[in-house]
Amino acid sequence: MTLTGECFCGSIQYQINGRAYDARSCHCSRCRKAFSAQASSYALVNSSEFQWLRGEALLTVFESQPGFGWQFCSRCGSTLCGTHNGEVHGITLGCLNNDPELEIGYHLYIGSKASWERLPSGVTLYEAAPPEQQA
Repeated sequence: MTLTGECFCGSIQYQINGRAYDARSCHCSRCRKAFSAQASSYALVNSSEFQWLRGEALLTVFESQPGFGWQFCSRCGSTLCGTHNGEVHGITLGCLNNDPELEIGYHLYIGSKASWERLPSGVTLYEAAPPEQQA
């Protein structure tokens, strides 16, 4: 499977020569601000399968905590991907051009979701991080 994505203005484009996996939606206040939305929509990718096609010089990096960060377009502000130790870790699903053939598997940090948000029924919800991510 090949996936492509780009920012809102089209200046930055990427390709994934593989699948996105472990899709999730985070409802914490930090993700609401980073995504300018009620939650994030994010999936993991193998960094070895990810490549920038155009506009890499236009990327701006924000390190949200040591070793982890976001890359976004310096022209239009689209958040494109998350990084771990300088490598692409995952992608924002809203910037994909084609169907990743996956669904959001779970919603996390719903304990801090916006008061105005209503969650869908019948989905896996975690008050904070999933148990396997808690240390």
